[in-house]
Amino acid sequence: MAVKTQQAVTTATPHKRPWLSKRIKSVLKQTLIHMALLPAAFVFMLPFLWMLSTSLKPDEQLYAYPPVWIPNPVEWANYPNTVTYIPFFRYMGNTLTIAAFATVGALISCSMVAYSLARIPWPGRNVLFIATVATLMLPFQVTLIPLFIIFRQLGWVGDFRPLIIPHFFGGALYIFLLRQFFMTIPMELSEAARIDGANEFRIYRSIILPLAKPALATVAIFEFIARWRDYLGPLIYLSDQDLYTLSLGLHLYSSQYGREWGLLMAASVLITLPIIVLFFSLQKIFVQGITLTGIKG
Repeated sequence: MAVKTQQAVTTATPHKRPWLSKRIKSVLKQTLIHMALLPAAFVFMLPFLWMLSTSLKPDEQLYAYPPVWIPNPVEWANYPNTVTYIPFFRYMGNTLTIAAFATVGALISCSMVAYSLARIPWPGRNVLFIATVATLMLPFQVTLIPLFIIFRQLGWVGDFRPLIIPHFFGGALYIFLLRQFFMTIPMELSEAARIDGANEFRIYRSIILPLAKPALATVAIFEFIARWRDYLGPLIYLSDQDLYTLSLGLHLYSSQYGREWGLLMAASVLITLPIIVLFFSLQKIFVQGITLTGIKG
């Protein structure tokens, strides 16, 4: 009996060694990949680190050579001073209003159009999709003047409406991204829902949208960042300084009242922080997107 037990142990041991070897190789591979990516990540973070360092420097260290990376002493007062240097919170509220409503409009309109192009068979949908994607080749400068004339005739110039309402009518890039994602969702889910009596809007709301959270999060991040940092749009349509956004207000005060680099860099850091928080808060949804796209085959 002891001989049989010993033979069983000796036969079971070799089966564990390949598994351990594969696990060690996997850990080693991931470690090497991360070690290779760390220098690239540092290069991308370098401008932000320099901006953060400059925002904490006293005036005499701003133009020092060689450059000073670690301020001494640290000028923490730049951050409370920057919110009084410009009407920071008013501009931030205006920017947040435009970015939030434009993002909601893009999510609603683009997802509905993408659903109709990907999930509902109707004649001419491929032609319309090609025409929609073709509009991506039109640069913004081509449509700038016609759009301004239209909004001026409507009486919208001077407020937020030209910066918000157009996003409730879809965008070619986001329609393309969402359509491609919707096409990866099995059609059997929609057919089963139709058999149960669900209409297209119920299928879109209850089945497709919950499965499309990663794609919707991607669209939300792209649109929010684009509206948050937009400079040309507010410059064209806004004339009242009380309605200025952060990017426009910051440029105005830097050109009128001199280059207070410490205060400007502190304001730039405060402007960048919401984007960083938004990205990391939605990062988990991107990870879920990897698992969702794995079932499409």
